[in-house]
Amino acid sequence: MSQRPARGRPGPAMRIAMVSEHASPLVANLGGVDAGGQNVFVADLATALARRGAEVTVHTRRDDASLPNRVNMCPGVLVEHVNAGPPEPVSKDLLPPYMEEFAQRLRRAWVRRRPDVVHAHFWMSGRASLAAARLLELPVLQTFHALGVVKRRHQGTKDTSPPERIAAELEIARSADRILATSSDELFELARLGVESPISVIPCGVDLDVFQPAGPAAPRQHGLHRVVIVSRLVERKGVGNVISALAAVPDCELVVAGGPSPEMVESDTEVRRFRQLARAMHVEHRVHFVGALHHHQVPWLLRSADAVACVPWYEPFGMVALEAMACGVPVVASAVGGLVDTVVDGVTGVHVPPRRPDEVALALRTLLRQPDLRASMGAAGLQRARLRYGWDAIAQATLAAYGAVCEERAGRLAEGPA
Repeated sequence: MSQRPARGRPGPAMRIAMVSEHASPLVANLGGVDAGGQNVFVADLATALARRGAEVTVHTRRDDASLPNRVNMCPGVLVEHVNAGPPEPVSKDLLPPYMEEFAQRLRRAWVRRRPDVVHAHFWMSGRASLAAARLLELPVLQTFHALGVVKRRHQGTKDTSPPERIAAELEIARSADRILATSSDELFELARLGVESPISVIPCGVDLDVFQPAGPAAPRQHGLHRVVIVSRLVERKGVGNVISALAAVPDCELVVAGGPSPEMVESDTEVRRFRQLARAMHVEHRVHFVGALHHHQVPWLLRSADAVACVPWYEPFGMVALEAMACGVPVVASAVGGLVDTVVDGVTGVHVPPRRPDEVALALRTLLRQPDLRASMGAAGLQRARLRYGWDAIAQATLAAYGAVCEERAGRLAEGPA
């Protein structure tokens, strides 16, 4: 096994293989059905690891025949498009049949250029990574990004996940060398499942150079407060709950970013459904859909807000809340998942129960009527984001986890068979 240093010591760079089967770090416009936080997470973590001297290769499934085999995303980060299934967009819930081929191609790539450590993102990547790494005796760390058991609990019969997901996640959790949970809530969920593998809680990060209070902001309509949502347009994200709440929040507009490209907003099924709800609540003139934004456009919109609403029914982490905090904007957040860790109730924002438009309305009215409270919460959120969630700090913690796993694996190999 390679003995490259793991914690920034002088010597050859650590080689890291990241596997993100459906969420490419190269996706520019976010907010589609399968394009969101994981894409940003993988891109920003890989970039931050490379800044600390690592060599990172991100393996993602080819979903376009015209894509090159390899793309240099930035210095130290290479993205490899893996042929597995048709070279076209496929819903992530339909990808499991292609994961065996994905794993075979990963194994061949790792035989040619052996990584020191494998970091899998999402359950299908974990399944493929463990299969590919097994014979090569490579250490594998797993970030789930979302757990199937939580999704099933909240969505019930509306859950479109493959039936084998929950059992597969449990097997991955038991087989991986270490789990990297993104929140304390995920740690507790894994404990309830009886997972005994080592678990480190390492949250998502935020690009503090991009997300900051200073900079241009989107124009606003005179005389109205503004609440912003940046989200995929799926039911569990709670967009409909905020639209319903708006009926009890006068003199306020809601701007929703996410979903289709801007030119396709008018024909999008989900946008039409939400607009129908807005009409039923008599707030259609105060609800605006702008479509998916390029990630660098998101701070431009967040800075224009009096408050940002992140009120999903459940949420593994909630990167938008963190991005809003880094822009100095208070957050109204569901008290679920990673949002409980990130948003400090009464300090950087307000926690509300999920699926409660009345509580969302109360929190928004409280914030919008008190500019001093908004300012103090925005300042506290900015401080918290800068102290705890910069990507360099997240990368350092991740490298420490990689290093610990490599040393543990090397120690076991040195001891030989029991």
